[in-house]
Amino acid sequence: MQAMQQQRQSAAPGALAAFARFVLCGGGVGVASSFAVAGLSSWMPWALANALITVVSTLLATELHARFTFGAGGRATWRQHGQSAGSAAAAYGVTCVAMFALQRFVEAPGAVVEQVVYLSASALAGVARFAVLRLVVFARNRSEGAATARPVCAAEGHVLTPAGAAGFCRAA
Repeated sequence: MQAMQQQRQSAAPGALAAFARFVLCGGGVGVASSFAVAGLSSWMPWALANALITVVSTLLATELHARFTFGAGGRATWRQHGQSAGSAAAAYGVTCVAMFALQRFVEAPGAVVEQVVYLSASALAGVARFAVLRLVVFARNRSEGAATARPVCAAEGHVLTPAGAAGFCRAA
């Protein structure tokens, strides 16, 4: 079991692949969230609807990012959920500011304009979240996996056992 997790961790995707997966997972959750916020805002204040949907979508997206986007090898930890929630809170602030600015400067924006503004603000915040998630939240998993890797003797191309790692590489 532990070997499978280490194998998944060592197979973490590169930045471009991770960003593509982030866009797929986060974007899919984001688009669904925008419709959910629009629907809920007819029953409650927009900021409250956005807050509720942000909580639910953050939990879902963090799990998807842990399992799929960043190759963490399993479910997200409570620490990762907490850190992800911090970046989501910042994204929530960005979307709120964008929507409040829209309401202030456009007397009666239509649903399409609201969706464009909301999704644009979400995309901007999403790029910043990607950086935070990749470099901070899920970076520890990759460094822990790398720290447990066994050294390879480059000249001979074989893996050294822990007992032989100290001095059996003739190329050194």
